[in-house]
Amino acid sequence: MTLSEENQRDLSAERFLRQVQAKRRGTLKVYLGLAAGVGKTYRMLQEAHDLHQHGVDVLLGYIETHNRPGTVAELKDVPLLPRKHVFYKGRALEEMDVEAILQRRPQVVIVDELAHSNVPGSRHDKRWQDVEYLVAQGISVITAVNVQHLESLHDQVLKITGTDVTERIPDQLLKQADEVVNVDLTVGELRTRLEEGKIYDPDKVPTALANFFQAENLLQLRRLAVREVAQLLGRQVESEAGGAPAVLPTRRNDDRLLACINSNDAAAREIIRKTSRLADRFSAAAWYVLYVQTGRESADRIGLATQRHLLNNLQLATQLGAQILRVKDDDVVGAIRRVAAEKNATLLVCGITGEKGLWSQLSRRGVTFDLLRAVARDSPDLDVYLITY
Repeated sequence: MTLSEENQRDLSAERFLRQVQAKRRGTLKVYLGLAAGVGKTYRMLQEAHDLHQHGVDVLLGYIETHNRPGTVAELKDVPLLPRKHVFYKGRALEEMDVEAILQRRPQVVIVDELAHSNVPGSRHDKRWQDVEYLVAQGISVITAVNVQHLESLHDQVLKITGTDVTERIPDQLLKQADEVVNVDLTVGELRTRLEEGKIYDPDKVPTALANFFQAENLLQLRRLAVREVAQLLGRQVESEAGGAPAVLPTRRNDDRLLACINSNDAAAREIIRKTSRLADRFSAAAWYVLYVQTGRESADRIGLATQRHLLNNLQLATQLGAQILRVKDDDVVGAIRRVAAEKNATLLVCGITGEKGLWSQLSRRGVTFDLLRAVARDSPDLDVYLITY
C-alpha cells in the first residue's frame, strides 16, 4: 500500500468516525451578533416557532427578553421551561434548569445568553459548558452570543471599546458548532433602536451611546462578527469537501506556529490570543505555546500571584487549542531555537513592549534581538511575527 493510499484510508476513517459521533450528539447552532439589540433572541424565538409548527419537540430552556415587547410577544405557543431558583449569599437568583432539560429531553432546546456565568455550586461554572453537556447528551441546542465574548478577541475588543468583557466563551465552541449565523444590523439601525428605547431603559441610553455604542466601536465590532462567521464558514466548506481548500490560503496549511511567553501576565495573554487568531487565519496544522523557565523564574523566586497568572495563561492557551511546552533553560534563545526545530515551526510569535521605538526595544531586550538575529542567520524557513503590548 502506498503512503497516499494509506493517508486516504485514514481520512476516510476519520470522516466516518465524525459521522458516527454526530449521530450520538445533538446539533449546535449559534446566532452571533455584533452587540446587544441586533435581534439574536428574536431570531431564535422565530426559529423555535417554525420548528414547533413542523412538529419538532422544541423547548425554551432559557430566554432573556429584557422586557422588549417584540421579544416578549414571541414567547407564546412554544413550551417555556421554568427557571431554577438558587440562593447565593442571601439572594434568590434564577438559572437555567439543566437537570429539568435532561429529564424532559426535548429534540431542540433554546438557550440564550451563552456567555453567562452560573451561580457558584451549579453543575457547571459557565452556561457554554451547560450547552456543551446538553449537546453531548444528544439534545440539539440553538443559542446566541455577541462577538465581544469570544476569548481570542478579548484584547481587540478592549482596545476598541474600552470595556473589559469578563464573561467569555472559548473559540473552540464556535468551531464545533454545526452552524453559525451572523445576525447583522447596520450601525445606524442599531443606534436608532437604542435611541428609541428598544434595547435599554431610557435612562441608560445616553451613557450607552457615548461609550460602548459609539458608531466607530459598533462598526469595528460588526467587522469582527462578519470576519468570524466568514472564517468559520470557510472551514466548514473545507471540511465538507473532504479537506480540499475552499479558497487559496494566505499561507501553507502545514504551518506550525510557536508562541513564546514568559511570566509577564498581560503580555502572555495577548500573545496567546493573537497567535490563536493567526493559527485560525492560516489554517495551521498545529500551534504551540512555549514557556522557557529561567533560574530567575523558578517557583521559589517568583510570587504566588505570578505563578497563578502563569498557570491561568497556560490553561487559556489549552482552551484555545494550543499545545503547551515547558522548558527549563537559562539560555532562552537557544531553547526557543531548539524547540522550533524539534516542532518544525514555520512561524515564531514573540512579544515586545510598545513603550519606545521598535529598534531601541529590540536592542534593550537582548533576548528578542538575539533571537531575531539567530533566526535570520540560521533558519531561513522560519518567519517571525512580533506582537507589541
